[in-house]
Amino acid sequence: MEQQTVHLYVFDTLADWEPGYAAAGINDPESQLRPGRYRMQTVGLARAPVTTTGGVRILPDLALDEVDPKQSAMLILPGGHAWDQGKNREAVELARRFLEARVPVAAICGATAGLARGGLLDTRPHTSNMKGYLQATGYGGGPFYRDEAAVTDGDLITASGTNPVDFAHAIFQRLELYAPEVLEAWRGLFKTGDPRYYEALMAASGASGGTA
Repeated sequence: MEQQTVHLYVFDTLADWEPGYAAAGINDPESQLRPGRYRMQTVGLARAPVTTTGGVRILPDLALDEVDPKQSAMLILPGGHAWDQGKNREAVELARRFLEARVPVAAICGATAGLARGGLLDTRPHTSNMKGYLQATGYGGGPFYRDEAAVTDGDLITASGTNPVDFAHAIFQRLELYAPEVLEAWRGLFKTGDPRYYEALMAASGASGGTA
């Protein structure tokens, strides 16, 4: 089995909590349908260290100009203050290349505003923190806005910054990371904390051949 790479964009002010569930699930082979199918690499504007909102220092594995969409399984764009400061335009252009190559892009919170400014949400169903947040960018996609936690439209996933679990759920679903029953039990557990979902997750993981 050839291992595929999921690329996570990292930058100063990255909102630590937004890609956390997704990154952990992708990197942890436990309960996956095909353990080891994916690996994650971090991508920055350059290979210079960046510091997240939480003060975590990250050394990117790659620079943006080293990423080829044809050699990637997905590009994940977390939110962070930099998007609202008009930064990360280079990441928006990379997202454009990914979508043109029909490789999935997943954007949450401020990253959706970046995509909106780049015209990438003008004709696609999408969501964000709230409709007014995107309207402030002057984009033309208002009729396609959906008031939902996360929205998947083909190769594009968007989500609100307050819904990192739903964001990860949509990413896992698009990557076919888990069996459906494992995925739904996982979502139920992390959305509600109800121990019944933990029991369902353990049972589903065992039934699907996972190691949980």
